[in-house]
Amino acid sequence: MSSQTTSVRVAVTQAEPEWLDIAAGVAKTCELIILAAQERAKLIAFPECWIPGYPCWIWTRLLDVSLNVAYVKNSLRLDSPEMREIQLRAKNNNIAVSLGFAENSNNSVYIAQVLIGPDGEIKNHRRKMKPTHMERTIFGDASGECFDSVSELPFSRVGALSCWEHIQPLLKYHTISQQEDIHVAAWPSLFPHTGGSDLWSMSTEGCQSLSQTYAIESQCFVLHCTTVLTEKGIKRMNTTGGTLMSSPGGGSSAVFGPDGRRLTEPVESTTEEIIFADLDMDMIIATKLFADATGHYSRPDLMCLNVNKQIKKMVYEDEDVLETRDEIKDEE
Repeated sequence: MSSQTTSVRVAVTQAEPEWLDIAAGVAKTCELIILAAQERAKLIAFPECWIPGYPCWIWTRLLDVSLNVAYVKNSLRLDSPEMREIQLRAKNNNIAVSLGFAENSNNSVYIAQVLIGPDGEIKNHRRKMKPTHMERTIFGDASGECFDSVSELPFSRVGALSCWEHIQPLLKYHTISQQEDIHVAAWPSLFPHTGGSDLWSMSTEGCQSLSQTYAIESQCFVLHCTTVLTEKGIKRMNTTGGTLMSSPGGGSSAVFGPDGRRLTEPVESTTEEIIFADLDMDMIIATKLFADATGHYSRPDLMCLNVNKQIKKMVYEDEDVLETRDEIKDEE
């Protein structure tokens, strides 16, 4: 964070995706980017799998071939005209974009995030380290891409994780160690706990608690970003009567301060809105005076984290093998 930067205006989306429609999804993304820039935001955050929407039906039935095919075909490729359109919109409006999307890589799909700078360049690209439970029926695991989480922007250092990556202590610690000022916590639609046997940790309350905890642990601002689900999405994915994501609602976007306090007012769960907040960056310094888990409050002489950031390949050429051996020697 620049010593001269004292306030950063951010925008957190709470909106419904254009389910399984990449063209409409890119158009809506660009529209929201423009609206946020008009309100002088320097960063806009989008939720998990914003394009083409989170595959809600996976929690209702084990397999739906037609929807799975449609999902893959409408997922976003990293190097594509659609991604370049979003990058251009960011550049033309001088705003950074943290985008959650389903990444199509040769028709395998991954839960992914990119951070696009106000210059339109992709600053980092990451994949969710491990898809959660039923997500594994569609999405693949990440390799070393999961660690590319934090980048320097003109106004602050911005990072991101996706959904239940916020219960992964080692991954969180690695991300926090990259000295974030602003963290995007990307989630799908979240619903209140019923008071029954459903997991509280998967509810609106539980997931907001995870984002707040991350803010306290990291002493950075957390943009808790969620999607809205309406009858349109329920009908498109045929989740009526399902276990999860089967009723309208799901929105619970918010901004949390570096001490965990909520900085924005709640928005009704079925309402689409961009939530704005002006972040007093000096709050980070004030909070770190008391504790800094990767700084003065750490004990590297007692505990440290070992990370393998290498991106694994299915096929290695001779020169790749030699490079890998050299990397292993360097690590030793």
